[in-house]
Amino acid sequence: MLAYLITKNYTKILDTLPVGVFLTDPTGTTLYINKMYEQVTGIKKEEILGTNVRTLIEKGIFDKVLNPDIVTSGKACTNVQSLKNGKKLILSGLPVHDEQGEICLVVTLVRDITMLTHLNEQIEEQKQLIEQMNRQVAYMQTSDEIATIFASNAMKIVQDFLDTVAKSDATVLITGETGVGKDVFSRYTHSVSKRNKAIFFKVDCGSISESLTESEMFGYDPGAFTGASSKGKAGYFELADGGTVFLDEIGELPLSMQTRLLRILQDGEIMRVGASKPKKVDVRIIAATNRNLEESIKEGKFRSDLYYRLNVAAIRIPSLCERPEDIRPLADYFLHQYCSKYHKQLAFMEITLNILSQYSWPGNVRELQNTIHSLVVTHKGTLIAPKDLPAHISGQEYTAKTYTDAILKGGRPLKDIVAEIERDLLLQAIEVHGSHQKVAELFQINRSTIFRKLNIKQSDKKEEII
Repeated sequence: MLAYLITKNYTKILDTLPVGVFLTDPTGTTLYINKMYEQVTGIKKEEILGTNVRTLIEKGIFDKVLNPDIVTSGKACTNVQSLKNGKKLILSGLPVHDEQGEICLVVTLVRDITMLTHLNEQIEEQKQLIEQMNRQVAYMQTSDEIATIFASNAMKIVQDFLDTVAKSDATVLITGETGVGKDVFSRYTHSVSKRNKAIFFKVDCGSISESLTESEMFGYDPGAFTGASSKGKAGYFELADGGTVFLDEIGELPLSMQTRLLRILQDGEIMRVGASKPKKVDVRIIAATNRNLEESIKEGKFRSDLYYRLNVAAIRIPSLCERPEDIRPLADYFLHQYCSKYHKQLAFMEITLNILSQYSWPGNVRELQNTIHSLVVTHKGTLIAPKDLPAHISGQEYTAKTYTDAILKGGRPLKDIVAEIERDLLLQAIEVHGSHQKVAELFQINRSTIFRKLNIKQSDKKEEII
């Protein structure tokens, strides 16, 4: 009786299942699909019943089936199937055996994973964006700090200018030699602007190939070109909507892209590749270059109308050789930064800082930073002397007579010179004896006197082995 009821109502039973069911015989002929399969796929029974699964693949109804593999192997298997309407399904196929152990049916259970796939893709995109933002935030924090490390009046003028223009949404053009820190001051401008809670997106105009620049910067619609994502892709300006886009090395931007950029500056609109309608974006643009854009205009390499749009609030960052008074605070800053990173304790001799201040630094702040980084990584002692500097910076063998000659040139108060000599002497003694306490006993002074002469704060003092 029970078997009769099941046999009589098997289609009703299958239609109650919350999963799609696709039944085929061993040859691959479609025998039955339940209502959930129709709902999940949008395919009606009359379209596929009695049709071989291979024929359905040829017609493009779907791209994969499990029947042939299951019949060949005699084992269950799983795969992902794509329908012609774009849906993605996960297939779980099972063989059904008769009394002789031969496969008589193949049951394929079907579940829609389109939404799950989309969610996973969106999560991955968001994850990548968050990681990129975190890297930018971490770098911005360091950059912002560097922007405030100076002693020169020239850099005070730069900072005051950027503090003023940051309050507006005016386009900023930052010029200067390679290595002066144009990206640092662009990030500083963003950090003190009203957009500082939104994204800061750096675009290196010199590193993106011309063939990819348009789609990378402005995005593209689905199917815009061969290999394009079926969902399309947002460009840099869309991703930075509400924030700031920093166009580094703007002078390297191809002329075709300069026209597109001009539209953003004029109308606040971008046009995705393959799109028929423009899209509004709210971004603040900061551009930087080491080129003379006026010369580039004369050479036909840069649009004059774009230059005038960019040149609303323009500032030049002076080279490091033009502001030698900034070398000492920057050198001390980088030394502290890298000592913290590599868990070292190093200090400059005063004459070493004098030599650093007298060097021309053709590579600007970047060269100074890399030099200090190298010194911290390679130096084995605690005191950085002139002999530890690269030969092209020190330029000569420094002796006691050289040191004396430098002092006798004058130009500084005697008390400052004496303080420097005492500091260098104490640092050398500490390097030799390895302990503040031993040096204090050697020179018959208190440790507190050593700390004071070395300008060591109470919070920086550490326990020593005597």
